[in-house]
Amino acid sequence: MELRISGKNLTVSDRFRDYVSEKASKVEQFAHHPEELNIKVTRFDHRKNSGQEDKVELTVYEPGHVVRSEAQASDKFAAFDVAFGKLLERLRRYSDKKKGHRSVGHKTLGTSELTASGFSDLDITPADPRLLTGEIPVIDAGESQDAQEQIELVIRSKEFEREPMTKEEAVSLMELVGHDFYLYHDLESDQSAVVYRRKAYSYGVISLSK
Repeated sequence: MELRISGKNLTVSDRFRDYVSEKASKVEQFAHHPEELNIKVTRFDHRKNSGQEDKVELTVYEPGHVVRSEAQASDKFAAFDVAFGKLLERLRRYSDKKKGHRSVGHKTLGTSELTASGFSDLDITPADPRLLTGEIPVIDAGESQDAQEQIELVIRSKEFEREPMTKEEAVSLMELVGHDFYLYHDLESDQSAVVYRRKAYSYGVISLSK
């Protein structure tokens, strides 16, 4: 497994590199053929508030998918420990899930079976569009011009290769990257859809009608 360490707004010391290298061997205990572990350290200097903070982002590249985690703390060693704990937990859960699929007598429910049962086995509930609201900050007319100039709308776009999969596979991949939602192409409906995290370890699905 290749180890890549990079820093932004700071110099990565040899001591930190040695510390990371020693810990990194644990990744191979849970990951399936890991190709690369990418460690990115970013330093933020909040002079007026809490002072200096370091954020550590970890990404494991495996054939066909990636696993991510991140954490922020007062120094890079503490941030790495928290992020690394999250990473190992996600790798462990994914490893246990794959072992469960290979166990004798285990039955994997297909999308049609889950649909027939209302997704009760996976606890997936279609989302109510009326609940999907967002808020855009609005400045009162009386506020200064400087305050208005500080607010800008930033829209970033990404494109991914379309890979048909089931809803339960999309949920698994969402958990691996640690996101609250995951865009995928549904194998059964042949349409794009989004799975998202709901309360109490349940999930929802959003799709557009034809």
